Amino acid sequence: MTLQDDPLQPGPQGNSAYQRLLDEIREGSLPPGERLREIELSERLGVSRTPVREAIRQLEADGLVTHVPRQGATVRSLDYAEVMELYEMRAVLEGTAARLAARAASDVELDELDVLNDRLAEAGTGPEAARINRIFHATLLDAAKNRFLAKSMLSLQKALLILGPSQLLDGDRAEAAVAEHRLIMAALKARDGAAAENEMRAHIHAAQRMRIRALQERDRTTDQTQ
Repeated sequence: MTLQDDPLQPGPQGNSAYQRLLDEIREGSLPPGERLREIELSERLGVSRTPVREAIRQLEADGLVTHVPRQGATVRSLDYAEVMELYEMRAVLEGTAARLAARAASDVELDELDVLNDRLAEAGTGPEAARINRIFHATLLDAAKNRFLAKSMLSLQKALLILGPSQLLDGDRAEAAVAEHRLIMAALKARDGAAAENEMRAHIHAAQRMRIRALQERDRTTDQTQ
C-alpha cells in the first residue's frame, strides 16, 4: 500500500488543514482543552468539512487531539507527570543526538549551527526566535545521522506541541538558550561526545525547569479565579 492509499493519510486539502491546525496548537491559539468544531474550522480555514475531518483524525493519531464525552474532538491537555516524562525523554534523545553529532557532523554542519545560533541571538524573542531555535535543533539532529533517532524525535516533538508557545517569548530564557547552545557547540567542535551530551541535557533540563514554573503559575492563577 502506498502512502496515498493509506486511509489515515489526509488528502491535499486535509494536509493543508492539518498543518494549519498544528501551527495553531504550537502558537497557543488552539490551547489544551479547546474544542475542535468541524463547521467553525471549515469556515475559518476556507475548506469543506471533509478535509477538516481528515485533519482532526490525523491529529488524533498523533496524540494531540482526544475525544471528550459530550464535547467531541478536543486538544489534549498534559498533566504534570506527562510534562516531566516528555522533557526527560527529550533530554535522552537530544542528548544522544549531540553525542552522535560530535562524531558525525561535518564542518559545514557545525558552521551552519553557529550561523543559526547567531541569528537566534539577533532575533531576541518572539515567533521568529522560536522558528530559528527549531531549525537549530533540527539541524543538530540531522548532523547526528541516525534515522531511527530522528523518527523518535519527530513523535516526541509532536507531543511537545501541546505545551503551546515557545519559552523563547521570555527574554531571559532566550538569552540563556543562546549561551547554552554555545556550550554545546564548543563540545561539538572539540569532538567531545560526552561533553556535548551533558551540555545538551543541561540545556533541556533548563527549559524543563522554566516550563514547570510556567505550569505552576498557570495553575495558581486558575485556582485564584475559581
